Amino acid sequence: MSALDAVVVYGATGHTGRFVVAELLRRGFAPVVSGRDAARLEALAEEWGGVTVRPAAVDDPGSLDRALAGAAAVVNCAGPFAVTAGPVVEAALRAGIPYVDVAAEIEANASTFADHAEAARKAGVPVVPAMAFYGGLGDLLVSATMGRSTAADAVHIAYGLSGWHPTAGTRAAGQVSHQRRSGRRVRFRDGALEYHDDKVSEQDWLFPEPLGRRTVIAEFTMADVVTVPSHLAVPEVRTYMTVEAARDLAGEDTPEPEAVDALGRSDQTFVVDVVVCADGAERRATARGQDIYAVTAPLAVEAVRRILAGHTRTAGVASAGAMFDAADFLRALAPHLSVELPR
Repeated sequence: MSALDAVVVYGATGHTGRFVVAELLRRGFAPVVSGRDAARLEALAEEWGGVTVRPAAVDDPGSLDRALAGAAAVVNCAGPFAVTAGPVVEAALRAGIPYVDVAAEIEANASTFADHAEAARKAGVPVVPAMAFYGGLGDLLVSATMGRSTAADAVHIAYGLSGWHPTAGTRAAGQVSHQRRSGRRVRFRDGALEYHDDKVSEQDWLFPEPLGRRTVIAEFTMADVVTVPSHLAVPEVRTYMTVEAARDLAGEDTPEPEAVDALGRSDQTFVVDVVVCADGAERRATARGQDIYAVTAPLAVEAVRRILAGHTRTAGVASAGAMFDAADFLRALAPHLSVELPR
C-alpha cells in the first residue's frame, strides 16, 4: 500500500462512512478502515476486499497515530463530531496529513475553526470541516455564485428534500447539539451566531421546477452558517428546510434510509437553492441529486483528491469554498450532482 493512495476513513462502518469507502475504491484509492469496533471493521473488509483494517478510539491517541501512520489523508465520518473531530484533527496534524470531515454539527464545526486554525496553519496541513451535503455543498454553491466577490448583504440556502430518513448517527449528533444549546435554537445574524427561543416559523419558497412552491421551515439552521462566513463577508446567512423533511427528522419512528439501487442510495431526492443578495441584486445557483448521505461521499473524496493533487487555494483550516475553486469543484461532481450556476 502506497502512502500516495492510502486514505483512512474513521467511522468507516457507519452509513456515510460506507459510502465514502466505496467511493475511494471506485476512484482507485486504498482505503484504511478505522473506528472503535474491530469486528465490524473486519466484516467490512471481508465484504469489499482491498481495504486495510486499523481499529482506533478517539480517547486513545496512540491508536489514532497507528491508524494514520503512512496514510496520505484521513476522512472523519464518525459522529458526534463534538466528540471525534478534535482528537482526529490532532492526530492528523501529528501525522502531517490532510484532514477532511463530514460534520453537520454547527458547534463542532465552529470549534474546528476556533481550536485548530493556528496549529494547522503552522503545520501547513489542510483541514476541511463540513465537506458534506450540509456545510460543504452550500458553501461551494455560494462561493461559485459570488465569483470573485468576497462580500454580500445576505445569503439564503433552501433545502428542498423529498423527505428525510435520518441515520442513527444523525440522531445522535442532533441530540448532542440540542444538549449543547440547552434546547435553544441558533441562527447567524449581524455577523455572529445567535442563540434564541423564538418560535419556529414557516414560509413559502419558490424552488426551481419541478419542485416549485413549497412550504419551508424558516431558520432551520445548518452548518452553512459556519462555513460561508468563515471566508466571506456576509452578515446574514439563513437556511431553510421543506416541512416534510423537517417533520421526518423530528419523528421518533421515522425509519433509517433504505437502499433502492445498486449504489445503496435511498429514493430521497433533493434540490439545494441558493440566493445571494448584494447591492440590491440577487444571484442564484441550484444543485439537484439523490440521497444526501450518498452524495456526501463524492464531495469528501473529491476534496481529498484535489488536496493530494495540490489543487488548493490555502492551507490550514478552511471551508470548501475557501480551499477549492468552487465552480470547477462542482462541475467535477457530475454525474452525482446536477448544478446550475449564474453566468
